[in-house]
Amino acid sequence: MKLKYLGHSAFEITTGEYKILIDPFLVKAPDYDCSGVTDIFVTHGHADHLGKAPQIAMKTGAVITAIFELAKHCSRYGVDVNGISLGGWIEYPWGRVIAVPAFHSSSSDDGAYTGSPVGFIFDVEGKKIYHAGDTSLNSEMKVIGEIYHPEYSILPVGGHFTMDIPHACIGAQWLNTKNVIPMHYNTFPQIETNIDGFKAGIEKLGMNPVVMKIEESIEI
Repeated sequence: MKLKYLGHSAFEITTGEYKILIDPFLVKAPDYDCSGVTDIFVTHGHADHLGKAPQIAMKTGAVITAIFELAKHCSRYGVDVNGISLGGWIEYPWGRVIAVPAFHSSSSDDGAYTGSPVGFIFDVEGKKIYHAGDTSLNSEMKVIGEIYHPEYSILPVGGHFTMDIPHACIGAQWLNTKNVIPMHYNTFPQIETNIDGFKAGIEKLGMNPVVMKIEESIEI
């Protein structure tokens, strides 16, 4: 399995013949080749997370998985959607996913309500990856750490709209995770941060900081 960073909060998971996109706001990777994308996951309705999800789905036939109201919003484009909510595991040919709470807001550019913001835990090839979406530090991370034990946790660190670096370090502790990947930073002036502080903070906890470059892939 490979994980590729596409900037901001966008990632691609590749496993076998499946290509899974998360929050495809691709301003940092404008030349990304979306051919072969089979699934798209969107954490909430804000434009910097929904991105071009409907357009990519129209082009590739990918299914968009999102919280029910956001999935319904995306269905207006005539694409296949999988509307879910917080609760049990959702099964896919390549693994399974569960939606977990995120503490943020969610609406479309035109002001439509797009349901509750969420994070996703991906269980693929026997490993769990937690993509937190946009969120503040919250005690749900203790529950995620206790129940799901993610090997990789992808956390926002830019502050202003989400957790900052100190809060992300606390969240990493609560998640009891092995590897921590930062996201949602240095895209806009409000979320500029010194990522070296993240690396130092995570290393101090005895965990592995994984700071990925745009379009870099790692084996998981």
